[in-house]
Amino acid sequence: MSDPDDLPGRLRAALAPHGLAPRGVSVFGDDGQGPDLGNGLRAAAVVLVGHGGGTLWPVFRAWQERQADHGGSDPLDAWSKAVVAPIAAAFSATAFFPSDPPYQPFQQWAMRAEGLRASPLGILIDPVYGLWHGFRAALAFATWEGAASAWPQQLHPCENCIEKPCLTRCPADAVSIDRFDVPACRSHLSTDAGAAGCMQSGCVARLACPVGAGYAYGHDQARFHMRALTRLI
Repeated sequence: MSDPDDLPGRLRAALAPHGLAPRGVSVFGDDGQGPDLGNGLRAAAVVLVGHGGGTLWPVFRAWQERQADHGGSDPLDAWSKAVVAPIAAAFSATAFFPSDPPYQPFQQWAMRAEGLRASPLGILIDPVYGLWHGFRAALAFATWEGAASAWPQQLHPCENCIEKPCLTRCPADAVSIDRFDVPACRSHLSTDAGAAGCMQSGCVARLACPVGAGYAYGHDQARFHMRALTRLI
């Protein structure tokens, strides 16, 4: 029997069947920086919910096939809400999602919870999963008796990367050490070369990163995210 006081363990067990997992805890305490819970209170802590690699993909695709509308215009967001909202209710937490206004600072929470930092592509880079991970939701708690996440002190993965292939492999020359050229990326993706390359197999610069290469998304997942990216940029 699981320990009823083992909240991280119970959350992990509830999320695992969906290919999701707790991705760290950001504790705010009484500093007033937690998200508004809508009842005059601010959250004492948020638990990031996400994935590393393609763990959620077969679960999401199976759910999508069961939907009459294939999950609508934003199926991954719809699935995330369908999965996480009942878990939030079961744990007396408030669920926040990256796609919902008022938009919450998910990247800041992730940096605070897991010590992650941005890569030249703008994506937070994980020392294990590299660029192949994501955050689907956050569970906010009005009270929190546990500790914040503790991560080992380590160099930013990009600082250990000598060759930095992400800076040289982009066919649109959109990636530099200090900025990501969105118009250049958009222009390339609209060409025949972009349609046959990045749009089919995933961002070439992202694939060039050696960190966590074994967790790279499969072609189906990569194509899905590239189509979503073109709508955003």
